[in-house]
Amino acid sequence: MTPEDPSMRRRGLCLVLVAPSGAGKTSVSRALLGREEELSLSISATTRAARPGEVHGVHYFFHGLEEFEAMEAAGHFLETAHVYGRRYGTPRAPVEEALAAGRDVLFDVDWQGHLLLQEAMPGDVVGVFLMPPSIPELERRLRARGTDSEEEIVRRMGKARDDASHWREFDHVLVNTDFAETVDTVQAILRAARTARTRNLWLGDFVAGMG
Repeated sequence: MTPEDPSMRRRGLCLVLVAPSGAGKTSVSRALLGREEELSLSISATTRAARPGEVHGVHYFFHGLEEFEAMEAAGHFLETAHVYGRRYGTPRAPVEEALAAGRDVLFDVDWQGHLLLQEAMPGDVVGVFLMPPSIPELERRLRARGTDSEEEIVRRMGKARDDASHWREFDHVLVNTDFAETVDTVQAILRAARTARTRNLWLGDFVAGMG
């Protein structure tokens, strides 16, 4: 066996990033995807209508409610959620195919989605929770956007406090004080996870072949 042998391909992993709104998760995800060729973003399914410029299968998989519920009943989703009266879910087949081919998948879900993914894909999930530097800084970031109403900011702040209470459920917890350092650390977590013995089942034969 050689390092280029296809039989030495590792199993991919699910990298799950969770953070309160405004903590920088989207920016970290984009930076990480730009650095890692073997990492792709999981495309969610939704029952909401496509917005201008959104493409089915690129931004989301758009389904009617009846179709979505039928897919859910048939076990086609790894996890599902209700968000503002709409349904969202993670299609099972694309994720399982990617992991079997040695590719990693990045997930943008909440803490509940993280728990459901852990249940559905035991041993395949690496969870990273991003904390804002402080609650006042989080509020400052939300207000700096200039896109949310006062009511929406208050709602997001309340949800942020609830989200933060679930930090113990994650493998890794980072305080996003310095963006570049945060991206570097998440990338280091990803690369370290790829070397896990359980992800590289070819190692036994490789070592045995060393004589």
